[in-house]
Amino acid sequence: MARWAPPQPSRILLIVAMPLKQQIRFCTAPDGVRLAYATAGKGPSLLKVGNWMSHLEFDLTSPVWGHVLDALCATRTLVRYDQRGTGLSDREIEQMSFEVWVKDIETVADAAGLERFPVLAISQGVSLAIAYAARHPERVSHLVLQGGYARGRRMRGGGPALDEEADTQAKLIEIGWGRQDPAFRQFFTSQFLPEGTPEQHRWFNELESVSTSPQTAARMLREFDRIDVTGLLPQVHCPTLVLHSTGDLRVPFDEGRIIAGGIAQARFVPLHSAHHLVLAQDAVWPRWVEEVRDFLAGGDTGGADPVLAALTVRERDVLELIAQGRDNAQVAAALQLSEKTVRNHITSVFAKLQVENRPQAIVRAREAGLGRGR
Repeated sequence: MARWAPPQPSRILLIVAMPLKQQIRFCTAPDGVRLAYATAGKGPSLLKVGNWMSHLEFDLTSPVWGHVLDALCATRTLVRYDQRGTGLSDREIEQMSFEVWVKDIETVADAAGLERFPVLAISQGVSLAIAYAARHPERVSHLVLQGGYARGRRMRGGGPALDEEADTQAKLIEIGWGRQDPAFRQFFTSQFLPEGTPEQHRWFNELESVSTSPQTAARMLREFDRIDVTGLLPQVHCPTLVLHSTGDLRVPFDEGRIIAGGIAQARFVPLHSAHHLVLAQDAVWPRWVEEVRDFLAGGDTGGADPVLAALTVRERDVLELIAQGRDNAQVAAALQLSEKTVRNHITSVFAKLQVENRPQAIVRAREAGLGRGR
């Protein structure tokens, strides 16, 4: 049975603002690992996929993450979790793989009572979000993907030189992340935040130490390097917003372009920044907030799908009831129409949505945010 081991006491904790109020709970994955997840904010739900380094408590006061959490929680009920082996989740674990990480998303979403919801993923979490959305189109309404990749470092065709670089980085973590001297951790911090302030660098160095053990961090990195979800990109049918920094040193800009090019409903937003994680002082930070909020707000109303705009008011009413799982007789009774009229409306809806049957129409409707009224 996996057991949680507390992190070593933090040497540097920088408080930048009063932290958000959050509720932390635990859920149990099929293999018995306990996952810590937190909810904060107000408004429609938004699930943030877990990524490499996180800690549900320390992140609240972060000069690196704090502004992101504040912005999201201002209009959303944000659900986020620590990946297995990190943060407040169980530290001593046996299973660690891409497949297990995707199942952990399923576990957290079910435990949080989420039915149909948008998903936010950053960095390594992006590939997991892509896989989850491809497997669960009925649950994921919209995707927001920041600084991610579909191909891990070893899967990008870089040859022996890139493989050697991957091996070296994992070894640096194993050797140096447990030391008092932050020099080894600073290498990674400089890749994530090359123009960050000294305060931000100190905090991120501390996060690398506090979030997980050196052995687990290296083990995770080796798994990340072997990820390849390029084959799943065409299977993601929900509206998707892809953001990527043009000067990202951690994940090449082209990796964001590959994701946006492979998802049919994706829109790509280049961010003119050197940072892998967009910082509060970045000139592009206000645009990030505007793009994400506008995109998610469109998902709340279904307005992000231009095909739905072609439906008449009555056709949209019919589609809403179909998305709720009602049959033709129930739709007719609810709208006070004859069943023949309902069938005619459904034929027209199918043609406009370019679908062949009822299940396909339901998936398309739920992708646009319909079907929540029951």
